[in-house]
Amino acid sequence: MSNAMYNKMWHQTQEALNSLLDKESRNMMESQSNQVFIFQMLATFYIKYVQIFRNLEDVYDQIVHPQKRILIRKILDGVMGRVLELKNEMVELELTEFHYFDDILQDLKLAPQQLDIPIPKYFLKEKLEVIKGREKILAQILADTGLKIPDKKYTVKGIPLEEAVKLIQIAERARQGRLRAMFMKQIFLQEHRAKQAKILGEKVADVGVAALRIQKVWRGFHQCKKTEKQREEEMIFLGMKPPPLFNEVSATVIQAEKVSSLRNEVQIKHEENYKEALVTIKEDLKLIEGPDVKENLQDQIRHWFIECRNLTGTFPEYPNVEEGGSAIIFSNKTPQQVTEDIIANQEEEEKNKKKKKKKKAKKTKKPKKEKEKKGTKEKTKEEDEGWKMSPSVFLPTMEEGNNVYKDLWKNKDESWNFPQDYDPELIKQEKRKELESEIRVQVDELMRQELKNLKLAVDREKEYPVKEAKKKGGKKKKKGKKGRKGKRGKKDKDLTADRTIESLYKELVEEGLLIQALKVNLSDYIGEYSYLGTTLRQVSIEPMPSLLDVRQLIALYGILPLGSAAVHEKAPLVKSLLLAGPSGVGKKMLVHAICTETGANLFNLSAANIAGKYPGKNGLQMMLHVVVKVARELQPSVVWIGDTEKTFYKKVPSTERMIEPKRLKKQLPKILRLLKPDDRILIVGTTQRPFDAELRSFCKVYQKIILVPRPDYASRFVLWKQIIQRNGGVITNALNISCLAKVTDGFTQGHIVEAVTGVLTDRRIRQQTYKPLMAVEFIAKLTSMSPVYQEEEESFKDWYAKTPMGKKRALALTGGNTEKEKEKGKKKEKKGKKEKKKK
Repeated sequence: MSNAMYNKMWHQTQEALNSLLDKESRNMMESQSNQVFIFQMLATFYIKYVQIFRNLEDVYDQIVHPQKRILIRKILDGVMGRVLELKNEMVELELTEFHYFDDILQDLKLAPQQLDIPIPKYFLKEKLEVIKGREKILAQILADTGLKIPDKKYTVKGIPLEEAVKLIQIAERARQGRLRAMFMKQIFLQEHRAKQAKILGEKVADVGVAALRIQKVWRGFHQCKKTEKQREEEMIFLGMKPPPLFNEVSATVIQAEKVSSLRNEVQIKHEENYKEALVTIKEDLKLIEGPDVKENLQDQIRHWFIECRNLTGTFPEYPNVEEGGSAIIFSNKTPQQVTEDIIANQEEEEKNKKKKKKKKAKKTKKPKKEKEKKGTKEKTKEEDEGWKMSPSVFLPTMEEGNNVYKDLWKNKDESWNFPQDYDPELIKQEKRKELESEIRVQVDELMRQELKNLKLAVDREKEYPVKEAKKKGGKKKKKGKKGRKGKRGKKDKDLTADRTIESLYKELVEEGLLIQALKVNLSDYIGEYSYLGTTLRQVSIEPMPSLLDVRQLIALYGILPLGSAAVHEKAPLVKSLLLAGPSGVGKKMLVHAICTETGANLFNLSAANIAGKYPGKNGLQMMLHVVVKVARELQPSVVWIGDTEKTFYKKVPSTERMIEPKRLKKQLPKILRLLKPDDRILIVGTTQRPFDAELRSFCKVYQKIILVPRPDYASRFVLWKQIIQRNGGVITNALNISCLAKVTDGFTQGHIVEAVTGVLTDRRIRQQTYKPLMAVEFIAKLTSMSPVYQEEEESFKDWYAKTPMGKKRALALTGGNTEKEKEKGKKKEKKGKKEKKKK
């Protein structure tokens, strides 16, 4: 795509965003009571914002104009934040993490794939060098300490020459033996046939009969092939099968990839030119326009002195540097407005003096009444009004960006700027303002002195006492500040103030607490969409979430906030995530995917991993301090707690007492409290047995709980297909994938991967040309594995129903009947206790 195409795409996206912002502002005012309608509205907004997000991400990644990119980035961050806010609204409304938009997607004529949350490429692009540097250091430390995971390579041992010759001789003799045996077999068969012919006394068959027989076989074979071909063409025509070369990468795609990489180079070049221009243009302006600006400012301020003197009879007080100097008086004001302000200030001062006495008497009586009135008003409002959308933090930034686009870029003539380099006029406008504020500071110093001289000459004012008073005041303030600092220092005591981050980083790697994340993208988490979610919910059946629903939540709660500081600071804050599900569903893979997509560090604080490290109470404190300090300094960071139920055991098994699994139980809530919106640190727990944990403290630590289900039929079908192909398998008509997917109900992604890698050995891959793959081969491998039974899945569902979100959802579905039942139950309990006491 050319520059013009991406510009067009940007303009179209901005138009869509503009209309969406108009709708948002209208809906903000209205209050609704129908829950279905509210969800439809929220979901429609969410889907439309996701489309805008997808387009803006593409545009930001490919557009080369540096000044446009600054604006697009601002709007992109705003849209990302709004998507997260709307998701949060939907969660609070429906009291579930998973939502289904089938009906809305049909109305908007969109495919489910367009709901995928894109991961902005700038997350990694902007930190590429930092990430590579960090990976190098990590690999070096791991290699030095011998902790590096060995790559699976075949080790070749050297053998003496004599042994090698013997091996070759044995192999060669065996080959010759096989050939001789084959040759002898052929001779034997020939002789055997000759004998048989003599015994039976067969006559030589007629040539015509032989020809007919050959024709029959050939025609049958030829027609069979023809029929097969016709069937294939029909299936392709009906859309039941992909056309030939469907999976092969076309030349146009390869060309497009080359162009996009070239555009990246142009982007970097233009960015550098722009940064250089910022400096050079400012210096040029300083030389050319600086002296004129200085003179104009001095004339303006002198005129103000004289006007003030004429109107009020005294010279004005010059504003301090802290207040902003003369900029307060002259910011965007004409000389007439300045004189009007002087008169207005004078009148106000006179009025204030008169009113001060009256106000003091009235002050004591008023507040109580006002508070009472306000309280009653608020109550009535709450009763009358229905649901209203909560105010957004990101709408103002999007509106601001949209207005800049309208004013500056919408109708801008760029025919002169074909290569899309920076626009010097825009830089000049910005730098003029900067230059003026810098020169104003210098002018203020000169004019303060001038005003002093004027006052001394005209008003005979003495300044020495005022100066001394100011000095004393200043000293007192400083003392106060020092005291405060001291108090803060005690609270956040730095236990490793004398050590560098590099040394702490090295220590954590050596202790095995900071580990190397596997290179796994979120797109590698394969699955299929849930197409019947809404339909099932309408019949009041709670659908099991699909794997792609889980993937979306990981992108929304983990990747987007960690990747963008602007989003993390303002979006609904998610400090901790829990991934609960049976073994093999890809929980650890998702943790590694978060790190890969955002370039985050991975800290492993699993109970088994921290066993015996940093012993004692002080040791534990030091460990957590070092982890949090390094995680903060080198953010984004992910703190992973594997088998996290062990940290919150109801009862520690005797076999695990030695490793003290509950070491972190009391510390985790403290760490969460320490994390602020500007700390891009995410705590992720993974668990196969959440029922073993103490529910209350467990749910307190983990804000968001995501149930990762076993794959459904659709996901299994896609998994089998993709995993076989990724491991070098070729899918033919002989391999019935639908059958495989049906038979493997209950088996997880881990099982499927294990079965595929077990069957597709190097030898089997080579044999595929004459012996195609069959479903039976894989099923034989699966017989030794135990699937996830229905009961186990039900136990996960039951456990989730006890979590805060699960309870709220259950209450909402029953319409509050359970609350009444609970109250009755409590009353019965109380009666029972009283009766016992009487006895």
